[in-house]
Amino acid sequence: MWQEDRRQRLRSMLATFGTVSVDHATRELDVSRETIRRDLLDMELAGELRRVRGGAVGLEAAREAPYAVRTMANLREKRRIAACAARLIRPGQMLFLDAGSTTTILAERLALLSGITVVTNSIDVASRIALPDSLRKRGNQVVLLGGSFAPQPPATFGAATLREIGLYHADIALLSPFGLDAEAGATSYDRDEAEIARAMFHNARQRVLLADHTKLGRVSRCVYCFLAEADEVIIDAKAEPLSVLEPIRNVATSVTLA
Repeated sequence: MWQEDRRQRLRSMLATFGTVSVDHATRELDVSRETIRRDLLDMELAGELRRVRGGAVGLEAAREAPYAVRTMANLREKRRIAACAARLIRPGQMLFLDAGSTTTILAERLALLSGITVVTNSIDVASRIALPDSLRKRGNQVVLLGGSFAPQPPATFGAATLREIGLYHADIALLSPFGLDAEAGATSYDRDEAEIARAMFHNARQRVLLADHTKLGRVSRCVYCFLAEADEVIIDAKAEPLSVLEPIRNVATSVTLA
């Protein structure tokens, strides 16, 4: 493939997804990783993109859709992921959940369990765990971390939140990244969100990443863990035919299709 043809394909990927990973581009264009890296370097020097670990993002890097939109997207897939993740939980455990549409759906499922404690920075997660039946009948507890407030998604963040996370050693952290890529790992667009996820990840005995198929191969600005560091990655079954799934399986400790 000619150089300009490759770069036009890379531009198309950026226009469609907002990000491009070296692994994905290497497979799609059938060239070496070194060739893709040179292309991305030259395109960055030309002002077309910004390189990040594992790939590149457009200069107007794709933000996540507004939270109200995300709460309605891929609901069936997210519910399957939530059901699969809930099977990992045992009574008496303490859990970390970060803020996002997937973890909010997971919280609805966790509220049906008994004897768990959820520590979260998410207002939506906390409100779903704190339903009367969950607290009174099932004996669940919820800890809402303090800190500065962000409305999208509604959650706390900042130095105070990070300090409070450090007070807990959870049994399991269940986190949902913006993107999941074999080389770049779990990434977030927002630095504050990434810091929260990173702190939860490192203060938990077991680490679980939750991602629907639309997040595979996506790379955003802030890395908070690499896939080999996670104990489990749960992805919906629509990822099965995707070419980006196999590289993730090759580096992740365990991948479960929900």
